[in-house]
Amino acid sequence: MNDLDEAMSYYARTLPIGQHKKKCPSCSTERKNKSDHSLSVKVYGDRIIYNCHHCNMDGIYPFEDITPKKPVHIEVHKAKQIPHHSLTETAISWLSKRGISKETADKARLFSTNHWISSEQKEVECIGYPYLDCELERGAKIRSLGSKGFSCTNPLRMFFNIDSIQPDDSLIICEGEMDALSFMEAGITSAVSVPNGAVQKLSDGTIDPKEDKTFSFLWEAKDQLDSVSKIIIATDNDSAGKTMGKELARRIGRDRCWTVSWPDDCKDANDILCLYGREGLRDLIDSAKPWPVSGIYDAVSFIDEVKHMYKHGNGTCHTTGYEELDEYYKVAQGQLTVVTGNPSSGKSEFIDQVMVNQAMMFGTKFAVCSFENYPSTHLKKLLSKHNGKPFDEGDSPRMNEAELDDSFAFLNEHFTFLSYKDGKPVSMDDILERLRIAVLRHGIRGAIIDPYNYIARQYSMSETDWISDMLTKICVFARANDIHIWFVAHPTKQQKENGKLPVPKGYDISGSAAWFAKADVGLTVHRPDDDKSIVDIHIWKSRFSWVGKQGKCTLDYNPVTTQYTDHAGTQFQDRYANWFKNKDCPF
Repeated sequence: MNDLDEAMSYYARTLPIGQHKKKCPSCSTERKNKSDHSLSVKVYGDRIIYNCHHCNMDGIYPFEDITPKKPVHIEVHKAKQIPHHSLTETAISWLSKRGISKETADKARLFSTNHWISSEQKEVECIGYPYLDCELERGAKIRSLGSKGFSCTNPLRMFFNIDSIQPDDSLIICEGEMDALSFMEAGITSAVSVPNGAVQKLSDGTIDPKEDKTFSFLWEAKDQLDSVSKIIIATDNDSAGKTMGKELARRIGRDRCWTVSWPDDCKDANDILCLYGREGLRDLIDSAKPWPVSGIYDAVSFIDEVKHMYKHGNGTCHTTGYEELDEYYKVAQGQLTVVTGNPSSGKSEFIDQVMVNQAMMFGTKFAVCSFENYPSTHLKKLLSKHNGKPFDEGDSPRMNEAELDDSFAFLNEHFTFLSYKDGKPVSMDDILERLRIAVLRHGIRGAIIDPYNYIARQYSMSETDWISDMLTKICVFARANDIHIWFVAHPTKQQKENGKLPVPKGYDISGSAAWFAKADVGLTVHRPDDDKSIVDIHIWKSRFSWVGKQGKCTLDYNPVTTQYTDHAGTQFQDRYANWFKNKDCPF
């Protein structure tokens, strides 16, 4: 018996049914942090599904023939449990009018109860939808029979009907419990619902930062989602539902998702069940099409995007926070910005500042992959850029501990770090896989990779071909996941002209002309003089005119606070003070 078999056999005998985090028997001994619990273990009554988030080892371990588990007490509820009763005739009739049979309701373990509904300000008869995980109730949605009022027991951060997910099977994700029940009624058992419906603040195409945590159920179900072969997004046929579906596909991975075409007279799965019966739902799923990623599509596939451009312009661009720079450069989703500059020119510092600015203005979340800075060191710099005071003691007053705590809380909410502590060479495929997880878990909209020369070279290819292939992967990933990526690359050694280093451009970056060709935007951070207080931002490429154009902008740099400001002298925080106060975006 190998280490994996021994571990799984032990877990099967000793662990209660449910999800657990353990040390990986495959990679933990080789890692610097040998105690890290990177192995996700999901224990069912007859099998274990496991996945390591570090080495990606995964599989299914059946255990029919081993010693049964020791009895373990499992505390299902921390909150007060709602009393369960058999479905009343009123509840059965209410479900029947919506096409749901008592047999399906019993399979889902629906129950009747009387419960206080705040929207009605009284106790009324309700139906309970239990959220089962490994057949154990983790919470419940309680819905009034007389209205759409509902209540929840225990925080619901998981799919409804999550136990229906089967490895190597297809999965349907819909928007409400009744929709999942409708698919079950049609004989399609592997159907789950998001816990709290569509987030309404998605309907305008953006995510309110306060609503972002509502997607945590995706991370909780990562192992189950990774195990299925096909994911069909069937959220409601309205603005909020469509936007919700797009965000689910972005986080899960559009290449793994399929979409359905709703009839004009139907808003959701329950509508189809009521109007067209079980066969109508089966036809809907049979006609599902791959989510648009690449290939050939009818023009109608892009009608929503075309209308959005008609109403709102060519694309979504966000200011960097510098009025003088907006003419030349704004940040657009799904694009790659290549950043270069001579040593000590402030390349990384400038992008750090842009990320902090956008996090403050738009609530944008970022991933940081910096090979030249340990996360704690990087955080020191970001703290100063956020609160405008130095971290270390010196001639200027440093941030006090309360200011540090406030800024740290802000950074913790908006920044995720990719850290490579074991010292092993890192491939671009590894970086992109971790960014994919950051998209799923944290909903990031931007990332910096800094710098490229730390990335492991693929020696089966020439340097030129390897760089071109690497940049292609980044561009494809950025577009597929709708995030902006800054990629920092050093130029070749420059020869001084009249005692000064020239301004490096895209073709001056070492290794390949692909740095210029593949970039959507190319910029150089350059200090024209020994005086570090003046910094020029050169835009040497802008693929799209609505993003920017070639040109130069001058910014001021404060070496004490490490903040950048407009050359005109207006502080970023001062210019947008009213906006921060009123949360009213002027762009």
